[in-house]
Amino acid sequence: MQFGAYVGENAHMATVEILRTDITTLAVDAIVNAANSGLSGGGGVDGAIHRAAGPALDVECRTIRQTRYRSGLPAGAAVATSAGNLPAKWVIHTVGPVWDGSGLQDGQLADCYRNSIAVADELGAYSVAFPTISAGVFGYPMDRATRVAVQTCRAARPDIIRRIILVAFNDKAEAGYRAAMAEG
Repeated sequence: MQFGAYVGENAHMATVEILRTDITTLAVDAIVNAANSGLSGGGGVDGAIHRAAGPALDVECRTIRQTRYRSGLPAGAAVATSAGNLPAKWVIHTVGPVWDGSGLQDGQLADCYRNSIAVADELGAYSVAFPTISAGVFGYPMDRATRVAVQTCRAARPDIIRRIILVAFNDKAEAGYRAAMAEG
C-alpha cells in the first residue's frame, strides 16, 4: 500500500508504505533502530539489528557514546552509523519514549520519526525503513504508536528521501498501520 505526498521544493513524491518483513533483511539506504539510550543493543528490534550488523556496529555505537552522548542518546534524538553486515547502507538510531499512560509522549515519539528522516536526508538516503518505535518493551499502545508513525511520516518534507517504509513486525502492527493509513 503506497501513499504519496508532495515533498520539498524538488516536487518529487515520497511514498509511505507498509511492509510486513524482517527489517534486518531490507536492502534500503537506511534502516532505523529503536535503540536504547546507551546504543548498546538489547532486546527486540535493537538486538536483532545489532546481531545482524555484527561487531562493527557495536564499535561505532561505543565511540558515539564515548564522544558525543556520554549521558546516553536522548529520547527523540537520532544518530547514524554504518550498517555493518546489513544490506542497508546506514543504521539510524533513535530512542523512543517509554509509555507512561499519559499520552503526553506523542510529541517525543513523533520527534523520533522527524529526526530520523532529517538524518536520512542529510546522509543522502533515498529510502528509509522504520520499525514500530516504542511499541515493544517500551509499552506504547500499538494503535497509538502506528498512528503517530503514519501521521509524522506523511507530514515529513525531506529533500532527498523518495520511499519511507513502515515495517510491521506482527499482525497487530500491520493492522495498526493499515488503520492509520485509512484515516487519511
